[in-house]
Amino acid sequence: MPDLNPARDGTAFTVRPHASPVSAEQRAELLRDPGFGRVFTDHMAVIDYTEGRGWHDARIEARAPVLMDPASAVLHYAQEIFEGLKAYATPDGGATLFRPDQNALRFARSAERLAMPPLPNDLFVDSLQQLIRVDRDWIPTVAGGSLYLRPFMFASEVFLGVRPSKQYLYMVIASPVGSYFKGGAKPVTVWVSQDYTRAAPGGTGEAKCGGNYAASLAAQAEASRHGCEQVVFLDAAERRWVEELGGMNIFFVMDDGTLVTPPLGTILPGITRDSLIAMAQREGITVRQEPYSIDQWRADAASGRLREVFACGTAAVITPIGTVRTTEGEFIMPGSGATQGITERLRRTLTDMQRGSGPDPFGWVHHAA
Repeated sequence: MPDLNPARDGTAFTVRPHASPVSAEQRAELLRDPGFGRVFTDHMAVIDYTEGRGWHDARIEARAPVLMDPASAVLHYAQEIFEGLKAYATPDGGATLFRPDQNALRFARSAERLAMPPLPNDLFVDSLQQLIRVDRDWIPTVAGGSLYLRPFMFASEVFLGVRPSKQYLYMVIASPVGSYFKGGAKPVTVWVSQDYTRAAPGGTGEAKCGGNYAASLAAQAEASRHGCEQVVFLDAAERRWVEELGGMNIFFVMDDGTLVTPPLGTILPGITRDSLIAMAQREGITVRQEPYSIDQWRADAASGRLREVFACGTAAVITPIGTVRTTEGEFIMPGSGATQGITERLRRTLTDMQRGSGPDPFGWVHHAA
């Protein structure tokens, strides 16, 4: 296990402002309806890694295409990891981040799983702060708007051979975004995949790497063909236990107010997931991290024992699930026509905390600019 908070080696950022940034007028027009992941800011953060030298040449520079040799290791052996988090505008002209230290820790754990060098935690957070300070005006002020940050790292050494790369490139790009799902936090319809699985014990399910998401796309396409916004994956061994959605964790709200969520092991340890568990427990809500089967889900929805179901993640925050479709038919969550009790309460408390308009009893909000 690597040191998840190694020394920084004194790495400092050089800022090279964009020679021709987007004009204020153009930026304002783009921010009226940014969508999700379609618009990008003027700059990016970049740090190089070379074996024997470590991390070096940290910089903020104009966002531009990356020149790559056809033999770059990432193109052949997929050594690549990424993170996702958001910056929020504050009324005083500043910006905040939500638990970026946890993204840094998860990034280091993902790096370990893919035999990559961990980026020091403080350097990870500093890269976000430096980029936000330069591109602060790109944070949208529309309802639900934020600046989505995408830190990522990939093997850049030019070679063909099955071994860890000796060179890596770490980068952060930023995208102003609105709501992840069209229509905001309305209940979504999900498809339970029987033919595809996302991860297995000993695999890369707990790492945030591109291969996991590439492997989910066929199942997501299948879900779309069935009129669903998201896919639900079952375990690889028995095709019985609910694990997670294509890009989100899942919670079940029982009739006694208890929350049930699948245990870690093969699923992504979501930071939103972890935050909701802590928030619920602080309210006195019992949270059980235990296996929950698709058969239980159907039976509990029919009996009324299951009151609410929601998915959660950085991009979508908290999204209620209304309808579940399977090869054996569909079933509907009670009261799925609108957001509901615990789901809505947790969503509001979390988003207020993230945006600085509500209390932060955990000290999770980080002032970035």
